[in-house]
Amino acid sequence: MDQPGFLQLMSFGPGGWAPAMLMGAGVTVILALTGFALGACFGVAGAYAKISGGPVARRVADVYTTVLRGIPDLLIIYLFYFGGSAVLTAVGRFFGGEGFVSIPAFLAGALAIGVVSGAQHTEVFRGAFRAVQPGELEAATAAGMSPGLKFRRIVAPLALRHALPGLGNVWQVVLKESALVSVTGTVELLRQSQIGAGSTREPFDFYFAAAILYLCISTLSNLAFRRAEKHYSRGVRRA
Repeated sequence: MDQPGFLQLMSFGPGGWAPAMLMGAGVTVILALTGFALGACFGVAGAYAKISGGPVARRVADVYTTVLRGIPDLLIIYLFYFGGSAVLTAVGRFFGGEGFVSIPAFLAGALAIGVVSGAQHTEVFRGAFRAVQPGELEAATAAGMSPGLKFRRIVAPLALRHALPGLGNVWQVVLKESALVSVTGTVELLRQSQIGAGSTREPFDFYFAAAILYLCISTLSNLAFRRAEKHYSRGVRRA
């Protein structure tokens, strides 16, 4: 019997793997978005600690960014997955439960990506805030703006303008890191490709299709970030 071709394998017809591959791509995007959002939260806290925190807060933030950028991402994912499962198992036994309690693979992966990317977010946000001109902040204070209003109307928009290029790079890294979560069993794009390759014995076709889908997601993401940069750079003269 002839082996099905690439177009037949990646079709929506009987025996086609297109729906499964697209679903895997959707899980990849959701996983990356979740990890990116968590990383942004960690990054804001870390940047605030480095800029306005006390000596202890600055030291903690420095240790956080140094350690997380020095440990392989795959190892962090393993630590969250197996460490989280160990904690849940211990809690279950404390309340009288028995057996092994596994942390959801998606949750472990999203948390790991968030913590890792948070170190990169921290430096991006810190640099973006430092790029805001002191005179702009002084003008807002002279206008009688409260700290909250000044942050919402002046600091956040100006810092975001400077942060967007760096955030785009962080997003690309997060998108590629999401493929590592396949080791926990999460059926994202790479894991779905592995399943398809094992089922059909056509690994090249599935990995090539995954590469195309990753490239499509990356391209659309770049367009979105460029549009955001253009929006937040309105009225700014380019050199």
